[in-house]
Amino acid sequence: MSSTPAITSYALAPAKTVAVGGQTFAYREYGPEEEVPVVFFVHLAATLDNWDPRIVDAIAKTRHVITFDQLGVGASSGTFPDTLEKAADDAYSFITKGLGYTKIDLFSFSMGGMIAQDLVVKHPTLVRKLVLTGTGPRGGKDMDKVVGTTYWDILRATLTRSDPKEFLFFNRDNAGKKAAKAFVERLKERTVDRDKAIATKAFQAQLKAIQRYGRSAPSDLSVITQPTLIANGDNDRMVPSVLSEDLHARIKGSELIIYPNSGHGAIFQYWEKFAPVAAKFLSK
Repeated sequence: MSSTPAITSYALAPAKTVAVGGQTFAYREYGPEEEVPVVFFVHLAATLDNWDPRIVDAIAKTRHVITFDQLGVGASSGTFPDTLEKAADDAYSFITKGLGYTKIDLFSFSMGGMIAQDLVVKHPTLVRKLVLTGTGPRGGKDMDKVVGTTYWDILRATLTRSDPKEFLFFNRDNAGKKAAKAFVERLKERTVDRDKAIATKAFQAQLKAIQRYGRSAPSDLSVITQPTLIANGDNDRMVPSVLSEDLHARIKGSELIIYPNSGHGAIFQYWEKFAPVAAKFLSK
């Protein structure tokens, strides 16, 4: 009797849904079965299709990986909430009530890292290991400027018929432009069951929520005592690189990696270096 071959590529991970409290979350999962999965929290305007397969696949070689759409995003139902704290509550419901997990490892990027912090602060026992990339703390300096930067780079991208991520995530030098093109191409590797693009309403709600997060009182990050890996580029225009330093100082025992000559998407530009580091950090 032949067994079904295991899925080893994010491009082929099955699209799934789960109902929680009258809402439906869209998600994908693959990798070895285990009691503690790695749950990925994605960035502003992103859907399931925005994770770099080179990073997710590297982690899924030894870990069970789950990616999901927040409510109001992609194929998930509902509306995106007006605060990231509420988005963290939604994520908690998805993880604990929808999928039934009581312990996870958490990988986050950008806005996902902000939601991740709110989740860990409120439910510190849920998360075993934490990865925070391209992100910053609640109330962080200049965090609220992400809105202006985002709209400006969307305009630049429109004028050059480019993907906004090429401007938002990467430096505009030769190395950055080359990395940007390669990253955007990798995101196209999945050709079946692709997710729905984010709606303008949800995108605007996310921007407002990030702005509120940036202008609100800081969280007490001393409650984050689990192993934490922080990474960014040295020239992040969206979430200023200094905020990664701030997180490192406030989360005791955390590890910080700053990649040279790179921006918000440093982990994608330097995926060949970062993917094995992240996979090792998240290994059991």
